[in-house]
Amino acid sequence: MQTMSFSVAPLDQGMSFKAKAYQSLRQAITQMDIYGGPSEIRLDERQLCEALGVSRTPVREAMALLEQEGFIRSMPRRGIFVVRKTKAEIIEMITVCAALEGMAARLFVERADERGMADLHETFDRFAEGELADHVLEYSDANVAFHQSIIQASGCTLIADLTDRFFIHMRAIRRVTMRRGGRAETSIVEHRDIIDALTRRDADLAERRVREHTLGLARHVEQHCDFLD
Repeated sequence: MQTMSFSVAPLDQGMSFKAKAYQSLRQAITQMDIYGGPSEIRLDERQLCEALGVSRTPVREAMALLEQEGFIRSMPRRGIFVVRKTKAEIIEMITVCAALEGMAARLFVERADERGMADLHETFDRFAEGELADHVLEYSDANVAFHQSIIQASGCTLIADLTDRFFIHMRAIRRVTMRRGGRAETSIVEHRDIIDALTRRDADLAERRVREHTLGLARHVEQHCDFLD
């Protein structure tokens, strides 16, 4: 079992203590490497209070909200743990995201300006395929930013809201899979193919390539992530 070992952001003085604690804890959990180890991640309420500089009441209120949203779960006599999905749940989640991200790519073609296109190129131009092994974590972060950029530039608030519900797990699983089975090398080739389709403003091709790319992650999880069971 892992204990809480992440940095919480300073609290915004213009918000209530509950809102401050919620915002800081949610951000910290989102940045965690949830699937990077075999054991669950336990949150220590006393340590959280000390790190945030607040009493237990706003922390407990924030925790209750995070539990309602599915970020954490409270287990009697054991403590509070960050939620980890099963392998089957993750594959199902990725499948849903494939459909949403594919539609986002179609909308990106219709709505994104040239700056949006240029940003996608800049995200990956600094990575050489033969050097990925030395920059896996940097590439993983760029990978997450790439998918977020397409969703945001699609201009569809509902797609953004739905994918945000999965973001903590999608970010974490994308990060851990980059270190397994040559996923990083496959990913960068597929990303460049996606960028090519987006640049050509080919909505059908862009949607298909994004969907197939994300479904490829589901297949990768099925083949290489038995540690999730």
